[in-house]
Amino acid sequence: MGLMRNLKFAVPLGLAALVFSPPTAPVAAQTYDEAGFQGYLQLLAARARGEGVSEATIVRMTSGLTLNQRVIALDRSQPGSTPGTPPALAPYIRTHVDAARIAGGRAMLQNVAGIVPGIEAEYGVPAPIIMAIWGHETNYGRYKGDFDLARSLATLAYEGRRRELFASEFIALLKMVDRGVPRERLYGSWAGAFGNPQFLPSVYLRLARDGDGDGDADIWNDRADTLASIANYFRDSGWRTGEPWGAKAVVPAGFDATPVATRLDSPSCPRVHARHSAWKTVAEWQALGVRPLRPMRADTLATLIEPDGRGNSAFLLTGNYRVILQYNCSNYYALSVGLLADEIAR
Repeated sequence: MGLMRNLKFAVPLGLAALVFSPPTAPVAAQTYDEAGFQGYLQLLAARARGEGVSEATIVRMTSGLTLNQRVIALDRSQPGSTPGTPPALAPYIRTHVDAARIAGGRAMLQNVAGIVPGIEAEYGVPAPIIMAIWGHETNYGRYKGDFDLARSLATLAYEGRRRELFASEFIALLKMVDRGVPRERLYGSWAGAFGNPQFLPSVYLRLARDGDGDGDADIWNDRADTLASIANYFRDSGWRTGEPWGAKAVVPAGFDATPVATRLDSPSCPRVHARHSAWKTVAEWQALGVRPLRPMRADTLATLIEPDGRGNSAFLLTGNYRVILQYNCSNYYALSVGLLADEIAR
């Protein structure tokens, strides 16, 4: 995921929930001690029993667990979401749709050529999109994180800034062990995301897939499982087979965007969606002089975004772009995924 790289601009899956969900307790100076942590672990253990986790798993996952002050420091150092002019898109694209990431995606696509047709046929999601997610999340598996997930999640739950979120994810992690996931695999980011696609435990339980039929959804090491799991996430989020994510567009000089401003309030990530225009068909955009630079069906609904203002880059975005936003609610992230996918497919 380039794990925490440029978190202000792009937040990996799972981590998006951590940054964009409201804190459950005020962020204030506070001392966190080992005795308090051990007491809180007993509360987590009791909750796990209540949710049907086996006693053997509870003991195994909590014995010897200690507070991780480094995780608390990392959580407290995350940049806030402050109002103001968004940063420019172009520098972000240069560093995330770069030659190395494009070449890596093309090479990986060749390496999994025998797997790809089945994945695309079953889930309806193009392989380049899956590759672009994998490339952004962990640079095709080169860095998946080395924090002990049980320790990180329990620490973050004890810290209390987003207690319910992290407590639920800790319990989900224990349920993964009950399901048969080996304890030695359970390492990932400091914030609890793991594997090639950087799923959180609750996402793993719901959407991870065994892509090669060996009975093990190993998204840490198995390429088929990784691809199937990312594809399943996209299918579950509403990906429309055969529809592009969007396209670069040409906006005519003197174009008045006022009549096409959105009047909708998004229930999630409203500041992200507020930068998009109203939805119109591609034919309607073309009648206004806005022209996509790739073939798009005339009846496809699309929204316009000019992330760096008039006279710079412009894009017509489809419903599938919103599916990418479900993975990470950031225009920077979603645009770079779409553009990287296009380059990998080229």
